Amino acid sequence: MYSHKNKKSAGNGYKNQKTEAELENAESREAKENLFIGRNAVLELLKTDKQVDKLYVQKGEREGSITLIVAKAVEKRIPVVEVDKRRLDMMSGGGAHQGVAAEVAETDYASVEDILALAKERREKPFIIICDSINDPHNLGAIIRTAECAGAHGVIIPKRRSVSVNSTVAKASAGAVFHTLVARVPNLNTAIQQLKENNVWIWAVETGGTPYYEHNYDCGLAFVLGGEDTGVSRLVRENCDFCASIPLYGKINSLNVSNAAAVVLFEAARQRAKPKS
Repeated sequence: MYSHKNKKSAGNGYKNQKTEAELENAESREAKENLFIGRNAVLELLKTDKQVDKLYVQKGEREGSITLIVAKAVEKRIPVVEVDKRRLDMMSGGGAHQGVAAEVAETDYASVEDILALAKERREKPFIIICDSINDPHNLGAIIRTAECAGAHGVIIPKRRSVSVNSTVAKASAGAVFHTLVARVPNLNTAIQQLKENNVWIWAVETGGTPYYEHNYDCGLAFVLGGEDTGVSRLVRENCDFCASIPLYGKINSLNVSNAAAVVLFEAARQRAKPKS
């Protein structure tokens, strides 16, 4: 339908000593990067092939979905460790762990090639979300959840100036992060160019463009969602092919980025699912 072939791309003496509380805080910050918390997120994690090193369960918690989670861990021969609530609170960095946490070796990121390959495997035109400097893990998690529900093939995030996939992201995504390819790239503009070379068209979701519902998304496409305070960065926007805007009718002049993602992604999903005449 579209082709890029003919288109030009546009301190004191005690400074090294730490108190017990500081050590605990440091341990919490470190653990959060490889600890996934919350019953739903942990259960979804256990349904995947990702390697889980250890499952932590709060002492006395053996009701409801915790029973299912423990049974699944035992089935997969994952060590189950009972810990008291204070310890689990510390490990989780104060997050709402709901009595359970799972420790993994490291976040397993995909590549842009993996995302494109998934679209090819499904015999579908690529449907991708690019997150430009999303710093709130709850927003990133919500975007990944929306992407998975809308049938997108993957999400691309930058290595710098962006939150990484951590326990908060996983919980906010309701476990969708374990079923979604997330690529973490050094440079978003390079990734955009790679997508263009694979006949993917790029839409910035920003003000000042054509209403989102007037665009045709029946093609290889990627939506770029900007940071909470900055929007889509200038260089990235210059590399986009189109700009899709969401008309607002109230007194507030902007939507939360994850809400905006839901609006445009499901319009694209609707168009792409529409029977061809």
